Amino acid sequence: MPARRNNRVNIIGAGLAGCEAAWQLAKSGVCVTLYEMRPAKTTSAHKTGLFAELVCSNSLRAENIENAVGLLKKEMACLDSLIMRAADCARVPAGGALAVDREKFPLYITEFLSGNRFIEIVRAEAAGLPPPDDPVIVAAGPLLSGALAAAVQKLLGEGYLYFHYAAAPLLSYDSIDKEKVFRASRYGKGGGDYINCPLDQKEYSAFRRALAAAEVADLKDFEEKPLFFEGCMPIEEMAARGEETMRYGPLKPVGLTDPKTGVEPYAVVQLRQDNAAATVYNIVGFQTRLKWPEQKRVFSMIPGLENVEFLRYGVMHRNTFINSPKLLTNTFSLRQDPRIFFAGQLTGVEGYVEAAASGLVAGLNAGRAARGLGSAVFPAETALGALANYISNHAVTDFQPMNINFGLLPSLAEKVRGKKNRNGQIAARALQALDRFCAKENL
Repeated sequence: MPARRNNRVNIIGAGLAGCEAAWQLAKSGVCVTLYEMRPAKTTSAHKTGLFAELVCSNSLRAENIENAVGLLKKEMACLDSLIMRAADCARVPAGGALAVDREKFPLYITEFLSGNRFIEIVRAEAAGLPPPDDPVIVAAGPLLSGALAAAVQKLLGEGYLYFHYAAAPLLSYDSIDKEKVFRASRYGKGGGDYINCPLDQKEYSAFRRALAAAEVADLKDFEEKPLFFEGCMPIEEMAARGEETMRYGPLKPVGLTDPKTGVEPYAVVQLRQDNAAATVYNIVGFQTRLKWPEQKRVFSMIPGLENVEFLRYGVMHRNTFINSPKLLTNTFSLRQDPRIFFAGQLTGVEGYVEAAASGLVAGLNAGRAARGLGSAVFPAETALGALANYISNHAVTDFQPMNINFGLLPSLAEKVRGKKNRNGQIAARALQALDRFCAKENL
């Protein structure tokens, strides 16, 4: 009996994952109905009604393929990723990282998808899952609405897992004291893309003590004790962990030389450009749940930021994710109903690029399901395949969100000396495997 064809897929959520999935479907000729509740109904983290709005950092992290996220971006670009197209168009200087203009990036994606004849956009809340006739991708994000959360909960019959996610403040460039800071990128990568605020030992110790003792905001409707994701730890939590924790984290001075002194500072707070006009900067690694007056008081202790203007204070919100290893396959489809796919941070992938990558895999496979084709399972040697395998590994009992990393990919057959050389060979193998896979699947 031939496979059933239904050339339409419903997508709930126009975040990074939903938008990438919509493009992968549309370019293969599959019709898409894309539901997005914003701006009529918004979340605690979003500020606009634009698709793929960045609610935290404006960085998509490292570009070189010797870094796992750089490899993942390269693989996505090979598959004509919309998110990678938009990032290229909206990039801003960030040394060895790929960072984007916070407004230009989502505007590009919104306009691109809005003009596609295969995509119908419905600006309304999807209070439940669509009828079972069409495949559906649930890409509503970790801040999905209460009604949709209830529908998903009923479908899965599984309790949600969760963690708390924080965003860093945004600052006005004009209000930074240029006499007290210097421009440089770590290890000289990218020239003077970052603004660096140097601290001596006395300044650092006073700042750390003030930060650790500062008053944090109440987490309404949250559990009494927050569960933090280690990759997005609030800066005040780091300060409370010990005297040196921040100096081995976002305040590490390694690879930076203050031109005024000719030496490496004791600690450095870095500021990264947040928009193309270079009028807005964010404090790198300064995710926080401090009360707003406390952010103003404590962060103004940083040299160069004494009179800085805060354009947006840091905030914290709850991110929800499902127990994917028990629920999903390595195509991001639901084990109990292959017609239903999940994508984005709701699946437990962590990071902008990883969320978009999950949308790419889900979109490609939902499109194949709609056209009556078999699944396309990415090779384990690729970053896309490794990420899909991580969220679908049924043997995992303590599932936690994770960024892509080389530890998720198979080891090389032969031992290679040097981390960079080893990672480079893993990346080369991944791209070769992706080429063979794309040729086989006619992608």
